Amino acid sequence: MQGMMAMQVMDILPEITLLVTGIIVLLYSLAAPRRLQLGAALLALAGVGGAVAASIAMLEGPQRLTFAGTYSIDWAAVWAKIIILVAAAAVIALSIPWFKTDPRFGEYYTLLLFSALGAILMAGSTDLMELMMALLLSSATGYVLTAYHRRSRMSSEAAMKYFLLGALSSAGMLMGLALLFGEGGTTVYESMEDGLASGGAAVVAGAALVITGLAFKLGSFPVHQWMPDVAEGAPAPVAAFITSAPKVGGLVAIVRLVAILPEQSVGWRLLIAVLAAASMTIGNLAALWQTDLRRLLGWSSVSQTGYGLMGVAALGRSDLALPSVLFFLVAYMFANVGAFGVVTELRGRSKLADYEGLAGARPVLAASLVVVFLSFIGIPPLAGFGAKLALFAASIDAGYTWLAVLAAVNTVISIFYYARFAGAMYFLRSPGRAVPVLGHWAAVPAIGCAIAVIVAGVTAEFLIGQFMAVHQVP
Repeated sequence: MQGMMAMQVMDILPEITLLVTGIIVLLYSLAAPRRLQLGAALLALAGVGGAVAASIAMLEGPQRLTFAGTYSIDWAAVWAKIIILVAAAAVIALSIPWFKTDPRFGEYYTLLLFSALGAILMAGSTDLMELMMALLLSSATGYVLTAYHRRSRMSSEAAMKYFLLGALSSAGMLMGLALLFGEGGTTVYESMEDGLASGGAAVVAGAALVITGLAFKLGSFPVHQWMPDVAEGAPAPVAAFITSAPKVGGLVAIVRLVAILPEQSVGWRLLIAVLAAASMTIGNLAALWQTDLRRLLGWSSVSQTGYGLMGVAALGRSDLALPSVLFFLVAYMFANVGAFGVVTELRGRSKLADYEGLAGARPVLAASLVVVFLSFIGIPPLAGFGAKLALFAASIDAGYTWLAVLAAVNTVISIFYYARFAGAMYFLRSPGRAVPVLGHWAAVPAIGCAIAVIVAGVTAEFLIGQFMAVHQVP
């Protein structure tokens, strides 16, 4: 019995590492004087590094369910952990210069670690109750992080909108969980599949409500309205994290959920395809009119969710489905954090006029921003190209050629709003204009993410090959 308990503890070593680190950071921030608050960030970075190391070690282990079938440690969950933790590390580095003038900011890193923990738990959950708790942990910390600038009216407004939409979708999700529990007779995925096979009205309604709740975490239609407000109003490092990490956990969670739903009676595949089409189209059309980079990135995040959902719609019909989703998450995370990293380094300035002539004043930052823009569009040899190519191929294999065509049209549309900012940086000159920046702590992750986008793009074939071993989830 003790040996089994020890094995189960090792199964969740990365999660325990984050939890313990968060508590240590909180206690440290309460005891340390203001001049030593930076130590909280360094402790958080050390904890994230330990969790990454533990996660990488798990790639060599067997894929299985643990804790009575309520949690998965398959490769999809492990890769999701690594992606989320890398995003958390980059955001911690971005946060150090951003919050350095805050009197006491140590507890911020505890919230960030717990938010990352919630996203990780979503990715591994194979139990409805655990999924709900993971979503609430990710959301509750996200609300506070969004409003962390207490005196900012924009931050408070964004947090309130985020909270209200989150409360509405969470309430609906709870009702959906109750319906699925009533039909399945349990909340554990592997045990409830037979109970859901009837596909009655309760199963259809429950599945729709739960998928809608997860769509909220993704920033997907029809509960996407909070995304541009949070991208614009939250502290820039927080916006980088909230528009990236929950998307990773949410997409993998949807993959696990739909795998146990009866396809013919529930019709989840068409529902996901419609959500994908609506998200990418609404996000791209709304982004066309934006002259604020942060708000543009928020709408871009909505559209990128639509591309990711293409892979979910192809599950079970294409071996590329899950590998394309995982590679898309890698490409999106690096590009999104890199874009917000540039905004952070520029002290949060995001108006179009602020980027005029940036290539002359800050050429490396301008080049980094253009790289992530091109990756969002899907220009070779960047990571976004490999991700979209794999997603398009998976959609066509699954019989959703119309969705791939719509995605291609949306990709062309996206060129226009990214080009607006790229053109301002390179073709509109502001001679002698000083462009103050935060410093190396923010510049390093911003530039590093842009380099990672290039590296991931060049090695796309190898990475997708590695993800091909994850074509199924327990």
